[in-house]
Amino acid sequence: MKKNQLTKNEKKVLYGLVKFPEKNDKELSELLDVKLSTFTSIKKRLISQKLLRTINIPLLHHLGCELLAVIYTQFNPVIPLEERVKTTKSTIEVFEEIFYSIGEQEKGFSISLSKNYTNIGRINDIRTETFGKVGLLEDEYPNEIVFPFEISKIIRFFDFSRIIKEFFDLDEIKDGNEKYFWFDSKKETSLNPKEKKVYLEIINNPNLTTQKIGKNVGLSRHTVSRMKKDFFKNGLIKSITIPNLKKLGFEILAFYPINFNPNKHPSDKDIEFLDTNPTVFYAKREFKGILISAYPTYQSYKEDKMHKIRYLKENDLIVDTPAVGKYMYERMVVIKDFNYSAISKKILDSKV
Repeated sequence: MKKNQLTKNEKKVLYGLVKFPEKNDKELSELLDVKLSTFTSIKKRLISQKLLRTINIPLLHHLGCELLAVIYTQFNPVIPLEERVKTTKSTIEVFEEIFYSIGEQEKGFSISLSKNYTNIGRINDIRTETFGKVGLLEDEYPNEIVFPFEISKIIRFFDFSRIIKEFFDLDEIKDGNEKYFWFDSKKETSLNPKEKKVYLEIINNPNLTTQKIGKNVGLSRHTVSRMKKDFFKNGLIKSITIPNLKKLGFEILAFYPINFNPNKHPSDKDIEFLDTNPTVFYAKREFKGILISAYPTYQSYKEDKMHKIRYLKENDLIVDTPAVGKYMYERMVVIKDFNYSAISKKILDSKV
């Protein structure tokens, strides 16, 4: 499906749902100036066509999770992608920490949440050993960048609103203070056994009604509703809506690993400059950064990539040019697709 196959109202509703995932239908219809009945009808249609989905992100740093890790690898292109995916699914992707994993013929990356570095180090050792044994590695080991929440900033966490607005050529919709850093302001807390059950149901099944969740866990709808409201209010869960960029006609997902110049710390202005509209994920610590950006065309990819690289070079912010990974939506395989069930359960079980 291409953007010109959607009506103006369908584009507005899709954009609104992506930008404001936690607003209800009435709030969004008013914000978008679309009749409520029209809005709900379009929303149902977009969901049925699998053009978007809403997921609940567990903010596990409040529950004992210490870091986010990104691992990316260059592979021997002789080994077929299907064979590699089969190998990784049975030996590596089974680890609870990995919630998102992408592969293409000669490259791949994954993103994990973990209680501590020991778990991430163990996964990477097994990954290196497994890939080495079957001849998947070429000239280097898997690359690992760890972002401990205490010393890092997760500036964007799969926020597709800007690229959708740009793709559909829509006016920006603002609603109050929208600046938000993910996994920020740690406040250690704990959940009782009943709260844990409800928490996991909300993460695992974001579209379930409170009544259905209550039935699943043996609690009343009112109790579940109160707990759910508290989880969101206290920052233990946050929703995001993910558009199906492949169905919308996007061509490229780009992965930017950046090693900043150790002799020149990037300023806030530098960080903001790199956060262009196509950027949907952005994690940074003192001298390391990872950006993931989405592009509808090769030309838009080329222009944004040049924009980023030129700025980094002209301002002496890097020593080596980043080896940007270009993933084609038509060829890449999503091995793990925002699966937070296992790591949420593992973190909560560890809090007993």
